[in-house]
Amino acid sequence: MRKKVVLACEVCQSRNYSTYKKTDQSERLEIKKFCSVCNTHSIHRETK
Repeated sequence: MRKKVVLACEVCQSRNYSTYKKTDQSERLEIKKFCSVCNTHSIHRETK
């Protein structure tokens, strides 16, 4: 089963992306993606 999660930029805290992850995964998801607010590639982390 998969769970929908929202990703927020580490620099400006804007919530730009949403994705899915496995439900048995306990650690937070971290992906390097493009932030249109910062206009840079930065780490995006899973929010609560």
